[in-house]
Order: sequence, then C-alpha cells, then structure tokens
Amino acid sequence: MSDFSQQIAKSSKSSFYYAFSLLPTDKRDAMNTVYAFCRQTDDIVDDGNEPEEVKYEKLRKWRIELEKSLTGNSDYQFFNKLSHIIQQFHIPIEPFFELIRGMEMDLQNNRYLSFEDLTLYCYRVASTVGLMCIEIFGYKNNSAKDFAVNLGLALQLTNILRDVKIDAQNGRIYLPQQDMVKFNYSEAELLSSVYNENFVQLMRYEAQRAKDYFDKANHALDLEDKPAMFAARAMQHIYYKLLQKIEASHYNVYEKKIKVTKFEKVGIALGVWAKYSLVY
Repeated sequence: MSDFSQQIAKSSKSSFYYAFSLLPTDKRDAMNTVYAFCRQTDDIVDDGNEPEEVKYEKLRKWRIELEKSLTGNSDYQFFNKLSHIIQQFHIPIEPFFELIRGMEMDLQNNRYLSFEDLTLYCYRVASTVGLMCIEIFGYKNNSAKDFAVNLGLALQLTNILRDVKIDAQNGRIYLPQQDMVKFNYSEAELLSSVYNENFVQLMRYEAQRAKDYFDKANHALDLEDKPAMFAARAMQHIYYKLLQKIEASHYNVYEKKIKVTKFEKVGIALGVWAKYSLVY
C-alpha cells in the first residue's frame, strides 16, 4: 500500500513529494497515503472526459467508502489503510469530508463572484490538507492549526495565479469577478489570454493577497513547533519561490507555465530540513 501511495505522490511531480521525502518512515508513509487520497479525490473532478453527473456519482461513492472505512468495513484496501492512519495519528475526520465538498464546488462553480467565495473554496481544497498533515507532523501549540489554514490559502492562491491560462482553457476562472471589474479586465480578455497593464495590476493585487497569507502563516507558527513542521515549511518556501517567479515574469503566465524546477525543489527541501535538523 505504501508503494502505491508513494507512486501517486511521485508520479504527480508534486512539491509535496519533495517536501516530505525526508520525513521518518512512518510519517512519510502516512503522508503518502493522505496525499494519495487528496490526489485521487481531485482526479475525480479533473477527468475532463466524463460528464458531471458521473463525477458527482463517483464523489458520492468515494464519500461512502470513506465513511465505511472509518468502521473498518470498506471494500477497498486503500480506504482501510487511510482509516488506520487517521486513527494512528488522531487526524480529525472533518477535513476529509470538507475536501470532498471542495471538489463538489468545482463541479458546481466555474466562476467566483467575490474573494470571500474563493476563500471558502481554497479552504476546502487546500487548508483541509494542511489540517490533516499537521497531525502527522505533530505539534504542541494550537496555533499550528492557524498556520495550516493560512498556508493552505497561500498555496492555493499561488496555484490559481500560476494556472490562470490552463484553467481558462478548461472553462474555469478562479480570479474573483469583483476584482476583475475593479481592474477593468474582462472575462473575454482572460479567455483570449490578453496580457496588458490591467491584467498585471489584477495579478499583482491577487499576489499580494497570497503574500499576506504566507505572512499570517509565518506569524501563527510557534517557534517550538517549527522543527516538526519542516516538511510544511519546505512547501511554504517552494511555493513562495513560485510566487516570486510569477512576479519576476511580470505576471505573464500566458506566455509559458511558470514553475519551480525539480532541482530547486530538492534544494529547498534539503535546506529547510538541514536548518531545523542542525539548529534545533
């Protein structure tokens, strides 16, 4: 099972894989399993070849199997493995169901009117993952939960900025409609990848929001919890690097997909791990 979960994490080329590859074996296995759940939940919605009613039905069955596994009765080994990890690390159940609700939002909405609407979506699809993970990492202060929530919002907002073009190609616009109006940048322009000063101003505005959540995450994390959170901190540094690259490109995410290289991810993860291993 751990090989299956690890393969999902590795094959996704996710920053998560590099961030938690240096964890102790039991925590790494737990993280791989939780990540596999999150990844597969997301994949149900992202499969563009299936009609929405099929995706809704798959999510419904997915939720049922999760519920069944919590009593050890799922027909799928993966869910029973996940249930074991939930119990082993005392992970709250609600974030798992909230994540599924977030995926349902993706089926229900392809536009977001306000930033508050978008924040709820980001909480459900990203902050929930952080709330799962911190239980595996371990912490002493409840402020770690605020760290997880704010970091999740920062990461998801950064993802949204990076993926403006590909999301538009899939008929989705995550940038709040109210903000687009504020900066006089139309939906038609976004769908046509029009890069102009209005778009730059809009993206700068949203990037500052992401930065604010990175700052809130920093301030929420207690000093004595930092060593245990090195994997989350590695994710934080990787995504902040991505945000800096978006800024350095003058927010021209239309020209090419901006990314942090594998070499950079490994370097950042090793650097953060070494810092907290040697200093604390």
